[in-house]
Amino acid sequence: MEPLQRENIRLAATVMIVRDKPASSGSGIEVFMMKRPGKGDFPDLHVFPGGKVETSDWQPQLCPDMTDVEASERLGIAAGGLRYWMAVARECFEECGVLLARDRLGAMGFADTQRAALQLARQQLLKDEVSWHGLLQASELTVAVDRLVYFSHWITPPSVPRRFDTRFFLAALPEGEVAIADTQETIAGEWVEPGEALAKQVAGEWLMIDPTLRSLETLAAYTSVEEALTEVRAERHVRAWTPQLGSQGMQPFRPGFSNDEATGT
Repeated sequence: MEPLQRENIRLAATVMIVRDKPASSGSGIEVFMMKRPGKGDFPDLHVFPGGKVETSDWQPQLCPDMTDVEASERLGIAAGGLRYWMAVARECFEECGVLLARDRLGAMGFADTQRAALQLARQQLLKDEVSWHGLLQASELTVAVDRLVYFSHWITPPSVPRRFDTRFFLAALPEGEVAIADTQETIAGEWVEPGEALAKQVAGEWLMIDPTLRSLETLAAYTSVEEALTEVRAERHVRAWTPQLGSQGMQPFRPGFSNDEATGT
């Protein structure tokens, strides 16, 4: 497996949670974004939920719908790919309360009483009173790995002291789930159209880094969540790697993925 950290570069995972706009507002999608506080990693930036991959994220028995061989092949690594799916599901629940998990019968919907208990467990998770894998086991849940679609790979440029080797994922907001930002690590969270978020950056209202901007540009082209997931699963969204994008931190989608296959813009 890849080491969790090499020199000053730490493995990380990020998820773009998307939903369709209300029918009364026309076609298009919205993505959940949060603002980081003015300290720590990525201060004052608007970002997607995400964070570091941890040693405890190696829990293949809690990801029954995908083998580590399959996950690693999708990312183009030798082994340990399932850690990213586990990590991004954990960060999604920690940072915005959205649970990408199934019960023992394979269902993703939860009764109000169970949902209330899970949100209480989220607070315990944020306080390190319970572990992510312990929470899943106690609730008889497994990660819905098939709902998380690999999207892109970025490494923070060398000019930044603390660097992250980050895999981006895309997921639809499960029915019945509500995104609420964690106020311990973020200032606020909101649903926003990708094009509107890009306009806020141009206007100087928001601050975002290149991986976020390039991801929003891709999402802005889709008129529905179904279209976005279909295109990303088929890997038709992938941008061709260029030296300019490489200087911003973009990595090849996976080793051996040809620029001729990349049709995204």
